[in-house]
Amino acid sequence: MQRSDRVGDEIRKVIADLIQNEIKDPRLPAMVSVVDVEASRDLSHARIFISVLGDDQARKDCAAALRSAAGFIRREVAARVRLRAAPELSFIFDASIERGIRISRLIDEAIGGKADHE
Repeated sequence: MQRSDRVGDEIRKVIADLIQNEIKDPRLPAMVSVVDVEASRDLSHARIFISVLGDDQARKDCAAALRSAAGFIRREVAARVRLRAAPELSFIFDASIERGIRISRLIDEAIGGKADHE
């Protein structure tokens, strides 16, 4: 495992904790998950993949809340992960959890419909 992968995993844990426990922005939805973090090799940039359960407005509100708290999040990441320089953070929405829920629902409906025909 490369150092950037280990640091990325640590950043994911810190940001998840910050979102759940420290950021008190009312625009931040209750169902926000930090899915993954990809840190560059030189640790100057980190792409944070966020999943939000909700509609398009919930995603927009979440994006606004994260933009507003970006400086705080960056400072906390640098302090808690003990990095020489705080990485530039990019928040990216990941719909994989929503797609998984939708596919699971479709499978359940297909199985339920099949049971009705037997």
